[in-house]
Amino acid sequence: MATVEYQGDLRTQAVHLKSKNEIITDAPTDNNGKGEAFSPTGLVSAALSSCMMTIMGIVAEREGINLNGLKSDVVKVMSSNPRKIAEIKIDFTHPNLIASEEQKQKLKNAARTCPVALSLSSELKQTVTFNF
Repeated sequence: MATVEYQGDLRTQAVHLKSKNEIITDAPTDNNGKGEAFSPTGLVSAALSSCMMTIMGIVAEREGINLNGLKSDVVKVMSSNPRKIAEIKIDFTHPNLIASEEQKQKLKNAARTCPVALSLSSELKQTVTFNF
């Protein structure tokens, strides 16, 4: 799937084997890093939102819903002792989604049951809001 190489200065480079796309991670500034790229925990948080959007996209295609324009704001809350992600807050917005209430509920259910959401620890709080 990928290779990951440590590049020094608390930075890694991950390469997707098929596409050769690259992702750089940096430790955040509050953990001795440069903060010039996603932190690994930030990437986990963004991945949760991306996964939710992808699964909503599958449902939207099946339901004939145009999901283009769906956006999310993602906030990661860290805890200490041990240092870990305590909460991921995701706020989805779509300014003019055309869907029935039943279809919107299907989208919300799909998001909450995406593979990343189901793979994360039950100790990690996932606060997700939908504005559509």
